[in-house]
Amino acid sequence: MSYRRPGFRHPKQPKNDAGYTRADYEGAISTLCAGCGHDSTTNAIIQACFELNIEPHRVVKISGIGCSSKTPAYFLGRSHGFNSVHGRMPSIATGANMANRDLLYIGISGDGDTASIGMGQFAHALRRNLNLNYICMNNGCYGLTKGQDSATADRGSSGKRGVPNPYESIDLCELAIELGASFVARGFSGDKRQLVPLLKAAMAHSGLAFVDVISPCVTFNNTSSSTKSYQYVREHIEATNTFDFVPLQQEILTHYEEGTSQEVVMHDGSIIHLHKADSSKDVTNRLKSVNNLEREKEKGRLLTGILYINPDIKETHDIINSTLRPLNSLTEEDLCPGSAALEEINASLR
Repeated sequence: MSYRRPGFRHPKQPKNDAGYTRADYEGAISTLCAGCGHDSTTNAIIQACFELNIEPHRVVKISGIGCSSKTPAYFLGRSHGFNSVHGRMPSIATGANMANRDLLYIGISGDGDTASIGMGQFAHALRRNLNLNYICMNNGCYGLTKGQDSATADRGSSGKRGVPNPYESIDLCELAIELGASFVARGFSGDKRQLVPLLKAAMAHSGLAFVDVISPCVTFNNTSSSTKSYQYVREHIEATNTFDFVPLQQEILTHYEEGTSQEVVMHDGSIIHLHKADSSKDVTNRLKSVNNLEREKEKGRLLTGILYINPDIKETHDIINSTLRPLNSLTEEDLCPGSAALEEINASLR
C-alpha cells in the first residue's frame, strides 16, 4: 500500500473567488483506519472552506488528543495549527482568539476529549460564547485506546466487545443548548450533502458554533448493536430541516408553506431544493430545541441539522470589550497612551 499522495493535478482545476483550488485546502494523507468517519468529516471541512473562499493562512486549527484530534494534519496544510493536550483545546483556542480576533478558529475534538476530561473546558467555552467553530467527531468510543465506551455511548449500545453499555449517555447538543451556546448543529459523516452546508453555516456564525458530527469508528464501534454505527444512524436519522448555506451576496427571497418543498435558483445558476419543516421544529427557541431533541430520542431517532441558533448573543470579544486589532499589531503608543490618558481613566473612576 502506498502512503504517498499523487503530486500531479489537472492544470485546469477550478479556482474559487479567493484564487485557490480545492487541493490548496488539503493536508497530509490520513493514517486513520480505512473507512473512518473522521476522514469524511475532514473532507467536508475542506469542501466548506473551499466553497466559502476562505484564505488558508487566515485559519487556525486547534485540537486535543484522540483519533479526531489527529485530523487537523489532514486538512488545510497551509494554515496555522496546534495540537494541545487532552481536553484542553478550548483553553488554547481562547488564548489564540484573544491575541488575534481576525482569524477563523476551528477546534477539533472527540467525544472522549469533550465529554469526559474536557467537560469543564467545553462548558466554559460555551458560557463565554467564544468565537470558535467547535467540531466534535463523535464515535461513542475511545478508538485510539482499543474502543472503550465513551460518555456519549448510548445505554444498551455495544461495540466490538459485545458488552452493552450500562450507563446513560451525555447528549452534547442538548448540553450545549442548556449551557448557553448560540449555534448548535448535528451532522452525520456519511451525509456530506447535509454536513458541508452545516459547516459553512457554522463558519459564518459569530460566536461559538458547536457541530456534533456522528462519525462511526469502523474498527471498534461499527457493529449492528452500536447506536453510533453507519447502519444504525442511516436507519434512525431525522433532520430538523433540509437546507443549503449561501454566502451573503444579493438577497434571494422565496416563500412557501410549511411542509412543502420549493426550488430556488442560486447566484451561480444552480438550483437548490428546500423543504420547510413544520413549526414544531423551531430552532430559534431554546426550550423547543431541547424538546425536539428529547421527542426524537424517545422515538429512537437521531435528530440532525441545525438544532438551535441565537444570533443575538454577544461573542466573548464583544462581552469584554477587547481591542478590535490583533495584539501583535498594537504599537507602544497604543499600549502606553501616556499620563493624560491615565489621568482621564482615573478621573472616570472617582
